[in-house]
Amino acid sequence: MITVHHLNNSRSQRVLWLLEELGLPYEIKHYQRDPQTMLAPPELRRVHPLGKSPVITDGELVIAESGAILEYLVDRYGEGRFKPAPGTPEALRYRYWMHYAEGSAMPPLLLKLVFDRIESGPVPFFIKPIAKAIAGKAKSSFVLPQIANHMNYLEAELGKSEWFAGASFTAADVQMSFPLEAAAARGGEAARQPRITEFLARIHARPAYQRALEKGGPYALLGKS
Repeated sequence: MITVHHLNNSRSQRVLWLLEELGLPYEIKHYQRDPQTMLAPPELRRVHPLGKSPVITDGELVIAESGAILEYLVDRYGEGRFKPAPGTPEALRYRYWMHYAEGSAMPPLLLKLVFDRIESGPVPFFIKPIAKAIAGKAKSSFVLPQIANHMNYLEAELGKSEWFAGASFTAADVQMSFPLEAAAARGGEAARQPRITEFLARIHARPAYQRALEKGGPYALLGKS
């Protein structure tokens, strides 16, 4: 039996969604973020040394990292579904988006989250103006332009086909869901892009996505997207 070690409002929501698309039986072990630090609880270290989510266990296997988990599930249980045929142009695009999601799209979004917290977080009053000025400058000169650049790129790519790897829905769309939802929630730019908005509406309407939400619990990113 597959067990998903599921952290609220995290990338592990993607894993639940793909499991629902595959129609596989699974169990969920829920973990809650610390309300102050927003970090995962120490209990996750008992599953994986880094103490982060998503992590799944499948028998004796322990698999971490969103992309690795999604690829494992599709390769082992997909029976040819949710990935393009090998050797096709779509297969190359599929591999690209599976890596792009975390390797390129997420870093500027994470930087924005960090600098937002520096601007609004509790710091000594005599440091706050300096910290706020540094964070604001970093965002305006680098972080926000990077996010806009990625969102413009993704908007153009979604103009080539309905789904990221081509005409058919694949695990690459599952992988890309989190950075686009995060961008809509944190970056703002995604919400102004019509094709990205349509992509998010399509995935949110999928029955498997809805079932994953019911099982995974509240997903705060959706409320801002």
